[in-house]
Amino acid sequence: MTRALAAALMFVSTATLAQTETCRNETHEGNSFAVCEVDLTQDDLSLFLYDSGGKPYGYFNVLDDALAASGKTLGFAMNAGMYHQDRSPVGYYLENGEILQDVVSTDGPGNFGLLPNGVLCLRKGRADVIETRRFQREKPDCDSATQSGPMLVIDGALHPKFLKDGTSKYVRNGVGTTDDGTRAYFVISNGVINFYDFAVFFRDKLNLRNALYLDGNVSRLRAPALGRNDMGFSALGPILGVVRDR
Repeated sequence: MTRALAAALMFVSTATLAQTETCRNETHEGNSFAVCEVDLTQDDLSLFLYDSGGKPYGYFNVLDDALAASGKTLGFAMNAGMYHQDRSPVGYYLENGEILQDVVSTDGPGNFGLLPNGVLCLRKGRADVIETRRFQREKPDCDSATQSGPMLVIDGALHPKFLKDGTSKYVRNGVGTTDDGTRAYFVISNGVINFYDFAVFFRDKLNLRNALYLDGNVSRLRAPALGRNDMGFSALGPILGVVRDR
């Protein structure tokens, strides 16, 4: 009886895990990537920056501990865009209807200013990567949003400034969304990679027409299915994560 009950519990646990774990490792043209697929019709994907006291969460474990107080837990998570030294966002940042930083649409130094850049817009049941100036024209009614740059793939085309033989290589992370907005694919390279090869993975391997660079060098991933919970040496700014019942 005890063995039967244990087996039944193991079956339930395994079935639940199969339904909720969405991360995997993939290779493409000699490069390795961790890919986390989020189903927006099923998963609660949220943005996080400051705790109730106004302090940046900074680390995945700190955010998970905060969620535990309300009976929740953090599943997949990733850094969610570029930030200043005080961890405030460089570009547009909207969290649960509250704007913390306005849209930045002008070019400038660094990767963020390498136009076109873009916005990840989260709405009930969908997520969309939208080029910034299109975002300003269309004014989608996002619940939460984060701006970063550059765009990796724009309507099926690679960013025009990317070079196939580019020598700037870092661990990089980004996000792409399906045209219907029901699925978002979060990717981090498992080794250093240039912009061109990173963007090609989204376009040619994942078949996504729009994808956005989130950051490089500081890129981190929490993926329980892969046994990953990257800590890093410094606190993060905005964090994207899937929230589940504990």
